[in-house]
Order: sequence, then structure tokens, then C-alpha cells
Amino acid sequence: MRSELQSLKSLAGPFPAFDISGSPGEPGALFSEWLREAIAQGVKEPHAMTLSTVDENGAPDARLLILKDLDERGWHFATSTGGPKGRQLAGNPAVALTFYWPILGRQVRIRGMAQSADRTERDADFRARVEGARAMALAARQSKVLSSDEDLEEALRSQRQRIAEDPQIVAPNWGLFVVVAREVEFFQGDTERRHERLLYRREAGGWIRERLWP
Repeated sequence: MRSELQSLKSLAGPFPAFDISGSPGEPGALFSEWLREAIAQGVKEPHAMTLSTVDENGAPDARLLILKDLDERGWHFATSTGGPKGRQLAGNPAVALTFYWPILGRQVRIRGMAQSADRTERDADFRARVEGARAMALAARQSKVLSSDEDLEEALRSQRQRIAEDPQIVAPNWGLFVVVAREVEFFQGDTERRHERLLYRREAGGWIRERLWP
């Protein structure tokens, strides 16, 4: 395996330039710019991100989710509150988000606290999901042991029927969260490893920008 891994290229480029001196005063504006560039360049699922949490034993956990929105409050994501993610967030709302757009050589790392959005936003998010996703959430069995395909199909049939009878139904265990960032780091890769790194740190007076060593 070692030789196979060594034969694989990494950060091969070419990559766009990143002029740190021209970066905006707050990270949300730069993130939006980078995300739109990733979309324009055809990055597949550019809104996919890794959500990292900590469990009750202090052990890290991570999984891929989809960014639902970005506003003046922070980065939004949704999940079931009854599964492992939800329980970990309830026990410790400190989280990290990681975005990676390989064809641009860009990574964004966000550290902060996950706060629950209000019920109106949560309900609207749930109702905007495709029917299959709503049915799965209503089944409320995320990460539990699955005994058979028949059990899965029966649960989904039952929940699809509930949706047909009440299209406005919302899973009671559905959660919409906003990550309020305290640090956001923008990484622009370089083929010679002279990477450009810009860190935004939130302080009482606003955002502080610092250039980091590669």
C-alpha cells in the first residue's frame, strides 16, 4: 500500500492565486466567494463538508453533511437530534467544519459552537427536503442496527403514508443548527508547498486576520 500511495499525486495544480492582502474583513464574504468559484469550476458537491464533534467520552467523531445556508449568524446544517450527531451536539456543542475543493487546492476550516435555529426555520428546512429524506427522518432510527431490508422498506412505506396524509408533518427529532464561528482558516494550496493560509479569529471588537506559515 505504501508504494501505491506514494505514486499518487497531491496538490498537482495548477491552482488560482490567493491575494491575502485583498481579503475582506470578515470570513463569510470570503467563504461565499470561494464557494461560488468552486461551483463555477464544476466541483462536485461543493457544499459537502465534514462535521466534527466530540462524544461523551471526549473522543472525536466526523461525518460528511451538506451546508444548508450561510448568513450573518454562521454556517447552517441539519440532522436528526436522536442520532449520534444530535446526542453529541447536545452534550458538547463545540464543532468543526471542513470544506475541501481539490481541483482548486482549497480548504476551509471552521471552529465554533453549534446553536439550534428557531422552530420556524427548522420546520421550513424539513418540509423542503425530498419525500424520501423526510420519510427516513420520520422513521427515527438513525444509526440503529438494521435487521433486514424488509424492516427498512416497511418503515419507509409507513412514513410515506404519514406524509401523504399530512404533507406539513415535521419529524419531532429534526434539528437545524447554526455554527457560530470563532475561527475560520482559508488554505490555498501551492504545488511547491508554499501554501497561503489566512486565519480569521473573532475577538470582542470583531474579526482579526492573521497570515500563517505554510
